[in-house]
Amino acid sequence: MKKWLIPVIIIAVIGFGLYNWAVGFNNTAVRLNENVSESWGNVQTSYQRRNDLIGNLVNTVKGAADFERNTLEAVIKARSEATKTTIDPSNITPEQLKQFNQAQGGLSSALSRLLVTVERYPELKANQNFLKLQDELTSTENTIQTARTRYNEAIKPYNTHVKTFPNSILAGIFNFEGKPYFDAEAGAEKPVDVEFDFN
Repeated sequence: MKKWLIPVIIIAVIGFGLYNWAVGFNNTAVRLNENVSESWGNVQTSYQRRNDLIGNLVNTVKGAADFERNTLEAVIKARSEATKTTIDPSNITPEQLKQFNQAQGGLSSALSRLLVTVERYPELKANQNFLKLQDELTSTENTIQTARTRYNEAIKPYNTHVKTFPNSILAGIFNFEGKPYFDAEAGAEKPVDVEFDFN
């Protein structure tokens, strides 16, 4: 074998190894990123279901002629704000996720006030449509929680893949960045203040 052939073979083997590493990294990152995008789609689907149910709930509550208009308007406004906030799952940033979380938290808060206010209206509490919608909303809130948990579970392997060395080198080259996790809504760490008004 000619001596000049040995360095060529070594360079070819190293080049082939680097090529395989880059292809393997990229394909795994793409697959994990698609899992994250699918999980984010499930989160958005759950929130969309809640928004649809809230529209039906608001129309049902509007039927109660003496129902407090301010509470209803707060829910309608919060729902409008929550639907304005959209995120591209392939380019999600912590700031976008925080803004999305705040908008959805505002809607949750307004909805909670609405449901507490309903307690003062026995004819509304007895309305079968309202009760069904209330049950569906409770079920949807559980679905949202599950979807958010699964989203975080999908992010973990992706972030681990793109942030660990030496993959982090290729992540910078191929523009794969870590993605933010869903955090608790602001104020969730405080205990809930429950008041009973018997007057």
